[in-house]
Amino acid sequence: MTERGLKIATIGGGSSYTPELIEGFIKRMDVLPVKDLYLVDIPEGQEKLNIVTAFAKRMVEKAGADLRIHATTDREEALKDADFVTTQFRAGLLDSRIRDEHIPLRYHKIGQETTGAGGFANALRSVPVALDIAHDMERLCPNAWLINFANPSGLLTEAVLNHTNIRAIGLCNCPINMINDMSQKFSCSADDLFLDFVGINHLIWAQKVLLHGKDVTAEAIEKICDASSKEIMANIPEVHYSPEFLRSLGMIPVSYLKYYYLQPQMLEECLADSKSKGVRGEVVKSVESELFTLYQDTDLKEKPEQLARRGGARYSDAACSLIDSIYNNKKDIQVVNVMNSGCNLDLPENAVIERNCVIDSNGAHPIQIGHTPLKIRGLLQNVKVYEQLTIQAAIYGDRDAALQALTIHPLVNSAETARLMLNDILSENQAFLPNFA
Repeated sequence: MTERGLKIATIGGGSSYTPELIEGFIKRMDVLPVKDLYLVDIPEGQEKLNIVTAFAKRMVEKAGADLRIHATTDREEALKDADFVTTQFRAGLLDSRIRDEHIPLRYHKIGQETTGAGGFANALRSVPVALDIAHDMERLCPNAWLINFANPSGLLTEAVLNHTNIRAIGLCNCPINMINDMSQKFSCSADDLFLDFVGINHLIWAQKVLLHGKDVTAEAIEKICDASSKEIMANIPEVHYSPEFLRSLGMIPVSYLKYYYLQPQMLEECLADSKSKGVRGEVVKSVESELFTLYQDTDLKEKPEQLARRGGARYSDAACSLIDSIYNNKKDIQVVNVMNSGCNLDLPENAVIERNCVIDSNGAHPIQIGHTPLKIRGLLQNVKVYEQLTIQAAIYGDRDAALQALTIHPLVNSAETARLMLNDILSENQAFLPNFA
């Protein structure tokens, strides 16, 4: 830490999410002395970076915070001696996401940006970028913490932890959204609840729901069974489980599990949406356009409510709480992506899991799980093997690993379809996949 205070570098600083982060730091300025925030982007993102930076400076000025905002396309300048690095980049920008979501739909498979064939394409582009950033950190700020929010978050965090010397923790807003949703259902504060999470990023279950320490899991499941219960994630179609299924599961599944458990219905929704309003990436492009128009209003000095429609709600709470707890050695419990290291006995030691962890100045320490329930174990192991093969494919340009990864993913599950999709993914992403050249 500099004499002046903390230096933080945000890679993908021109993102529409950045005001969330600024709001989070402003909220914690009494306990978290962030003095220099570097917003970094690529030259193609310069215009958005300029708009976000000007808006961020107005937010800081209105709050009277002693925080300097710097905008740059020079990553080295931003990383030099940084204390924390946050990543929220999208390799290939939104146009690549749109392609990721369209390709699987051609083959009557679910198109989604973080899972299935769409998430696979995103990972192939993103793993090399995440490793490049981590290797730069090894030179320029070897003691910094990398807080990764870029998708697929758990997979990228696993690549960094296994292939570099950087201290990294992955983040997702799903757990914090699930906790907040449950607090609304029980009309209580989020602090009154404890959800015991098991799984990996975008594939987690709350095994137990405790309210003031009392087990209310069965009651929580009944609240979700209620037909009026709304989908909490803005980016996921409104499709509902049968009460019989939820009761037999006996746990609260993350919204993304609908893609697995309700695959035919979710595919139908994805296909219908793609025809009526476009894939989610196209919807996001239109939301972003509206957000950046708002951000240019010189009278706007607070995060606009429209940002909640972007799909990353409460990201700042997750990211800033994590940085606050590491810096202040708080020893509180948060749900993050961290190395398994024997916590879940059904997954490899070097796998990254999403789990309730004690956070202190040495990072995140997962609370022991032991074995996972049989009813979720197979799916969990299957998707983790897919992730590990995908990392191998992305790093080494290994086409065999890529084909096997796609084939075994439950949302593809076909060798021939996987082969055809892989051809499309590699040809449409040539510019971003030099490893496969």
